[in-house]
Amino acid sequence: MALQCGIVGLPNVGKSTLFNCLSNAKAQSANFPFCTIEPNVGVITVPDERLNKLAELVHPERIVPTTVEIVDIAGLVKGASHGEGLGNKFLGNIRETDAIIHVLRCFDDDNVTHVDGSVDPVRDKEVIDLELQLRDLETIESRIGRVKKQADAGDRDAKVQHEVLARYKAALEQGRNARSVQLENKDEERVAHDLFLLTNKPVLYVCNVDDASAAGGNAYVDAVREAIKDEDAQLLVVAAQTESEIAELETYEERQMFLQEIGLQESGVNRIIKAAYALLNLETFLTAGPKEVRAWTFRKGSKAPQCAGVIHTDFERGFIRAEIIKYDDYIHYGSEQAVKEAGKMHVEGKDYVFQDGDIVVFRFNV
Repeated sequence: MALQCGIVGLPNVGKSTLFNCLSNAKAQSANFPFCTIEPNVGVITVPDERLNKLAELVHPERIVPTTVEIVDIAGLVKGASHGEGLGNKFLGNIRETDAIIHVLRCFDDDNVTHVDGSVDPVRDKEVIDLELQLRDLETIESRIGRVKKQADAGDRDAKVQHEVLARYKAALEQGRNARSVQLENKDEERVAHDLFLLTNKPVLYVCNVDDASAAGGNAYVDAVREAIKDEDAQLLVVAAQTESEIAELETYEERQMFLQEIGLQESGVNRIIKAAYALLNLETFLTAGPKEVRAWTFRKGSKAPQCAGVIHTDFERGFIRAEIIKYDDYIHYGSEQAVKEAGKMHVEGKDYVFQDGDIVVFRFNV
């Protein structure tokens, strides 16, 4: 599907350390600004415990998880919207992503310099927000005058565009992100989508804390949580340096023991990947057979033929039906045959909207 989450933040907040934990691609990590110039792209495996449970029943030759792409974008600085610190290039990298993971420094460490000289994650967030907002204002102002002339001339589509542009302009001038603007209908949603505004992208705030704060957070995290309470955004607390130590452990058992010692049930990396997957509006359907148990990615709300096309275009072109087993039913009854005998397999047609965790066999003819 090639949808991407971009990791953004000020220099030296832990973006590259976090990226290294997330992927097998090793971004340079150093205690100075701009150690990441070109965006690093990592193809990240999405953790899904359901695959292992299905494999215990099916005994396949292999297990194939699904993936999501994460992009490590170089640190933004004040003035990026006017080209400071390679700002035009960095903002262009953000524009190409579908969602944003915004890393905020929420730890004290005299050995790690801060680009602004002190630790203040809310201020850091506002610096990034302002640069993105200024670039979005440029986008809107370059269009709004032309669209207004067309709207005044009676063009219906132009009237819708002008209304949306005007509301976005007002919000941005008040220091609010575009995602805070409520859209009223499908026409307005279409206009918004075509604008590709940076502050309209879904966002996940990741508070990078020290080891002691990994389980419960700290005052910095509380301040960020208060600052974003009116945003449609998620927040996760992660100790990036701790995560890098976990990633170096060789076995699953060692990693779980480490997590238990610091009061966590699941690694921050796993939580971020799952949150990024959801942020991109993605869900998973499954196939299970002797050759493989596999996870497949689809856009939430997709219908059966579209999901069939995820496997192969021929499946979508010649779609006949989808034979669906709910994951919980498969685990309960233990096999596809047992599910069928219990009458729990559902045969669905072209209008069926796929649900996360559906186990499917597609029937098609080309």
